[in-house]
Amino acid sequence: MSSIRRILIPVKQLTGRSHPAVLKAAQLARAHGACLELFHVLTPEMYAAPLIGSQRFFASFENEARQSAIRRLEAIADRLRMHSIKVTVSAEWDFPPHEAIIRRARDMKADLIVASQHAGRHRMPWLMHLTDWELIRHSPVPLLLVKNPHPYRHPTVLAAIDPVRAHKKPQTLDREILQIAAKWAKLFRGTLHAVHSYGSLRFELAAEDVTPTMLGELQRKAEQLARGRVVRTLAPLRIAGKRQHLSALPPTDAIISTARRIHSTIVVMGAVSRSAFKRLLIGSTAERVVDALPCDLLIVKPRSFKSVVPSKSRPVPYSLSSDFYPYPLTAI
Repeated sequence: MSSIRRILIPVKQLTGRSHPAVLKAAQLARAHGACLELFHVLTPEMYAAPLIGSQRFFASFENEARQSAIRRLEAIADRLRMHSIKVTVSAEWDFPPHEAIIRRARDMKADLIVASQHAGRHRMPWLMHLTDWELIRHSPVPLLLVKNPHPYRHPTVLAAIDPVRAHKKPQTLDREILQIAAKWAKLFRGTLHAVHSYGSLRFELAAEDVTPTMLGELQRKAEQLARGRVVRTLAPLRIAGKRQHLSALPPTDAIISTARRIHSTIVVMGAVSRSAFKRLLIGSTAERVVDALPCDLLIVKPRSFKSVVPSKSRPVPYSLSSDFYPYPLTAI
């Protein structure tokens, strides 16, 4: 992500007064000279009596709902246009939400997706939260999950790197993470930090017949090895030693504890594609970090990452039942 020219903002709640993702995307647009698109996915849970659930009825309803969403998006966009930001809007019926967002990002050639992490009580919170997770897993486009509503002012940017590549992350991924983190810190006049967890080595080297003394020596050697690689990785950026953080904790705990200790504003980290079986065994650091972090999270994928999201939209699923009418509408 050498430059940001187009930013996609999935607007989940059209009726909300506050849109943190829109605010921060506007900051990024002004800093990069980028244009924005506000995008709303209409995903219904419909319950209608079979006799009135005709194709003509659904088509009319879908069109009215889409036009209503467009009008609400335009109202948000007009406030941004007052600040000379180029904004377009779109709304589509599609399913599931994360695939719709990725398809739209692909179609508009977005360089960044900015989304508010869903929080609070809503009609279908599990579905909205699942959308965040699925975007982390499947989006080939860098994803900024906004958790803090405050605008960026001299942010503390924390880059989570893995120069040892303990989990088979591509070597170029750390370079990409650091370039983005450094650029954002510079744009907003913030400070750049880096964190690396070498804790996984401790568990690989420790065995039942290893004495505490031997284990301590192995741990010191692991730290020396990690520090040497971190220093070499960070040398081009000239990050002061006090802003280089090494931790013997597992990656998830290392990132969370460091972010809290330095009062991080943004954490930039990578995510790699794994099979469902490996995800169950190893878990995803990004997915586990997202809920625990008190700050925004920027997820970067390797350039070799291939999304499995189909290019064609899926038909919206309708569930017909004579027990419920009128039907509720959930939009994400």
